[in-house]
Amino acid sequence: MSNQIFRLMLLLFFVVLSQASFASANIEIDTPAINQIEKSMQQRYSQLMPFYTSGAVGFTQDGLIAMHDANAVSLAERQTVNSLIAAENQDRNALYLEIARANNNLGWENEIRRTFGQRWIKLAKSGWWYQATNGSWVQK
Repeated sequence: MSNQIFRLMLLLFFVVLSQASFASANIEIDTPAINQIEKSMQQRYSQLMPFYTSGAVGFTQDGLIAMHDANAVSLAERQTVNSLIAAENQDRNALYLEIARANNNLGWENEIRRTFGQRWIKLAKSGWWYQATNGSWVQK
């Protein structure tokens, strides 16, 4: 996925945010902190893509990613995958908090997280894995 498509996905998330119960959220959020987080996520995306495709990594309902199938990764790659997951989740958590902070309402963070979780899953490619609301893994 190119950086332009990634930015478009994030813009779609902001549109969804404007339609949620916190409709007064600023969907044009553009802060240096958000830009830095997005850049970090964009740079990591190409490293994560093969693991989404193989089924090793999937999307969770709370807007994070997790190891879905460790057997889809060689033993030599597992530490790399775990490090990528940790770094991605750190950025995702920071992004959700920063969007809430930029809107001057930290109470929106959980709703932002849920909304992003739904959108990541909706925009996932066919064959990728995600967690259903009951916690079971589903292939798209």
